[in-house]
Amino acid sequence: MDIGVEISLYPFTADYAPHIRDFVARFNADARFRVQTNSMSTQVFGGFEPLMDALREQLRTSFTALGTGTQRAVFVMKVYGPLPPA
Repeated sequence: MDIGVEISLYPFTADYAPHIRDFVARFNADARFRVQTNSMSTQVFGGFEPLMDALREQLRTSFTALGTGTQRAVFVMKVYGPLPPA
């Protein structure tokens, strides 16, 4: 079963753009997914299990990149499906 996930990342740091670009680039590099980006969000489409596994991994990577100091981020996600196979 395929799904779509719409993701918006809001890093609470003055230098927010690199965090967003890195997150999107990691999904773009994964050939299992179709990625569409606009000025408000990124939409990722693919199989349920691989996409949920990748989300868990990429969220952890993004939070780890912020470090253990005072920097924080919010992810806003919508998950929709099932979609017809790509």
